[in-house]
Formats: sequence, C-alpha cells, structure tokens
Amino acid sequence: MSRDALRTYLNDHLAGSVMAIEVVERTIRENEGAPFAARLTRLLGEIRQDQAVLKGLIDGIGAGQSPVKKAGAWLAAKAGGMKLGGTDDPGELSRLEVLEMLAMGIHGKWALWRALRVVTGSHEELRGLDLDSLERRALEQRGEVEELRLEAAAAAL
Repeated sequence: MSRDALRTYLNDHLAGSVMAIEVVERTIRENEGAPFAARLTRLLGEIRQDQAVLKGLIDGIGAGQSPVKKAGAWLAAKAGGMKLGGTDDPGELSRLEVLEMLAMGIHGKWALWRALRVVTGSHEELRGLDLDSLERRALEQRGEVEELRLEAAAAAL
C-alpha cells in the first residue's frame, strides 16, 4: 500500500467513524432512558476510541485529516437520519436500519485492522498498533450490535 493510498484509506475510514458517531449519538438521544440507549452509549465510547486511533495513525504518517471527507460523512449521517425508517419518528424500523448500517460500519472497521496487519512491514508507523486488541474489539462490537439488531428486527417486523 503506497503512502498516498494509505492516507486515503485511513481518511475514508475516519469519515466512516464520523458518520457512525453522528448516527449513534442521534439514536441515543431518540431512545433516551431506554436500556437500548445505555448499551449504545457504551459502544459509542469504543467507537470514539477507535476513531482516536485512526486520527493518531493519520497524524503519524503526516497525512492530515481530510475535512472534506469528514464533512461529507457528517452530512450523509444527517440526510440518512431523515430517511431511516421512512418517517421522522424514531421507531422500531428506524432502529433496525440504524443497527444494520452500524453493523456494516463495524465490519468495515474490522476489515481495516485486518488490512493494516498485512502492510505493517511496509509502514513503520503501523508497527506499534495493537491490532489483536483492535480486531477483537471490533468483533465484540459486531456481536453486541448483532444482538441489538435481532432484537430490533423482532420488534419491527
């Protein structure tokens, strides 16, 4: 992976994390007081930690964060909030669709950590990453979201 490709790849994933955080924060607000929101709040903290790792990597390779990609992701999250569930009301279908989108994002994050593992020899800045922990956390997040998603599916469908 060339340095330019690595910069782009990391910034694409950073944009995805911006979108995920925006969507999860909105979903927590919409479900305030529910056990579902408490579970998402814990997950949100982990997503923020993973985002900090990405920012550190981007800074470490001297690439700089892409404000355009981050802004685009934020706008996409806002626009997606109007579509999910087909109404403006936060309901069971909206919750299901948010969790499905989040599950895809977490799978992408897991894939990111796996991809970085195979290029650590080419990029000195990646050698200090605890990829085992990052991959494990992504798998745990995926399991947690899958449990929530199936609960939402049972309620919505």
